[in-house]
Amino acid sequence: MPSVLWTPAPAAFQSSNLARFCLTNGFDPRDYETLHRWSVSDPGAFWRAVWDFGGVIGDPGAIALLRDDQAPMTQSRFFPDASLNLAENLLRGDDGQIAVIEADEGGHFRTLTLGELRRLVASTAQGLRAAGVVRGDSVGGILPNRVEGLVALLAALSIGAIWSSCSPDFGAAAIVDRLGQIGVKVLFAAPCYRYAGKEHDIADRLAEIVAAMPTVTTLVLTGDDKPAMPAAVAFEDFGADAPLAFERMPFDHPAYVLYTSGTTGAPKAIVHRTGGVLLQHLKEHLLHGDVRPGDVMSWYTNTAWMMYHWLLSGLACGAAVVLYDGAPILKTADGLDPSPLWKMAQRARVTHFGTSPKYLATLAAEGYAPGRLHDLSSLRSLLSAGAPVSPSQFDWVYEHVKPEMIFASISGGTEIIGCFLLGSPIHAVRRGELTVKGLGLAVAVMDERNAPVIGRQGDLVCTEPFPSMPLTFCGKDGDARYHATYFAARREIWTHGDVAEMTAHGSGIIHGRSDTTLKPGGVRIGTAEIYAACESFAEIEDCLVFGAPVEGDEEIVLCVKLNDGFELTPEFAAQIRRAIREGASPRHVPHRIHLVQAIPYTLNGKRVEGAARTTLEGKPVKNIASLANPACLEEYRALDRSKAA
Repeated sequence: MPSVLWTPAPAAFQSSNLARFCLTNGFDPRDYETLHRWSVSDPGAFWRAVWDFGGVIGDPGAIALLRDDQAPMTQSRFFPDASLNLAENLLRGDDGQIAVIEADEGGHFRTLTLGELRRLVASTAQGLRAAGVVRGDSVGGILPNRVEGLVALLAALSIGAIWSSCSPDFGAAAIVDRLGQIGVKVLFAAPCYRYAGKEHDIADRLAEIVAAMPTVTTLVLTGDDKPAMPAAVAFEDFGADAPLAFERMPFDHPAYVLYTSGTTGAPKAIVHRTGGVLLQHLKEHLLHGDVRPGDVMSWYTNTAWMMYHWLLSGLACGAAVVLYDGAPILKTADGLDPSPLWKMAQRARVTHFGTSPKYLATLAAEGYAPGRLHDLSSLRSLLSAGAPVSPSQFDWVYEHVKPEMIFASISGGTEIIGCFLLGSPIHAVRRGELTVKGLGLAVAVMDERNAPVIGRQGDLVCTEPFPSMPLTFCGKDGDARYHATYFAARREIWTHGDVAEMTAHGSGIIHGRSDTTLKPGGVRIGTAEIYAACESFAEIEDCLVFGAPVEGDEEIVLCVKLNDGFELTPEFAAQIRRAIREGASPRHVPHRIHLVQAIPYTLNGKRVEGAARTTLEGKPVKNIASLANPACLEEYRALDRSKAA
């Protein structure tokens, strides 16, 4: 297979946003390495250049970086004298331009102009003021991905409040574990939502949640059917006519609180800075994504995932954002229907389409070819996050979606509300690789000596400060817990928790999470190669791999969920092992393969290898409320080595 699947046109080195940024700051667009070295060696100058290039509304102040030489990562401060408002930057532009496209699984489709969105935000902001919300207060949401959620978020930010949201399909305990940490004053919630063709009534759950969060003084209900609830008001009646106004905040003022998956304890409540969010997202959208005014961005996400907040920042680039509510694939009497997102993309003329490897794998298994079935002439970039993309999926994308576009596998995290490795409009797309290190991020892969390595696996780290590092964790000992999570392994070096590899081309490969790394025979290997091999089998619907302790060592356990009509025969198990041996190495070959009925996932849609291992060992999973399908763990408790394939 050729390693290079796409190359930029010569014009990209003059016309792309990244090329223009290079030229504006005195760099050759064909010399990204020098640009990147400048961005991390003089971060103050680089991030001030991003501020200027992105046309940030606000006052940057005289100092771009106040560096602490004793603790450069944890104590340095960006733009210490700046003042700005995130919502003001998201809501800039002409009143008549399309800002939002709202779509759902049932075919609903409507557009809102920036002027219409501003009026809704102004009204809701006035409602928040009347409810007693002031700067620094927390406003929460339990909402589907619709206009009301965006309006509530922007209204909260506009007055200096802090926004945090959960998806309405989260259980009561999971929501209280999250929003209960931050003292929510006003809560926006949908008492019912629709998913996969079914209506879900969560009014009783909302009552339970509000009862468990005594700080909530006002409950604002969205949707058509609103039950009578104490202290509740309809979204339509909550606001009041008022001019749109923005309170300028310091750069480090909290904007969002996001949460870790929470499978090893209570979810960590990560506080993100106003200025850090804006600058990181402007850099990623404008420079790495080449987002332009008039573009249309979509990402399949719920309102809890960081990609929701990441998507919304496209507004600051003059792009319209798609809010899609519901299932991406529908079950019908004739089988699965993968068309909803692609019908939306065609109708909305999406230019940047965001998805996940699991979704792409399902499309491939169904034989669904979006490029053949839909008009994707507007599509310039397909992006994927949430898990490593296998090399074969790169091939599938260019064959079945569109050959002339950028495919960007991106990787970062909730912790930085952005990406360490991502795409570029002026770099080749290489099979199975993440294209470049993000500008302004001193990304490296370090071995056990804390030496940077290329061509070998190690820990993904960042060695210089950047603006979207968390401000802190909410709650008791928040600073100490934050430092222990990311800086305990290496003093003043961010250790992200990914096993990765940098290539000679400057691209990267993610092999999996450090906490799920397999160590058979004491040799550390990642899980991504095993998942990639399994994804090549049409028989396998989903799978999970983890290490199980055995006689002072560890053996690799692979659990597979098969599509209807297939069996885990000894012959098929041998095929799986052969594919893993040939695609990865003999060390990756599983010792045991089990047939299971379901794969455990977090509420954020990530596989939970650790919970399966813990269950197999007969130990309790610490925070079962963070799992989307906790009941499925029972079958892992009973996995019998003697019955494995």
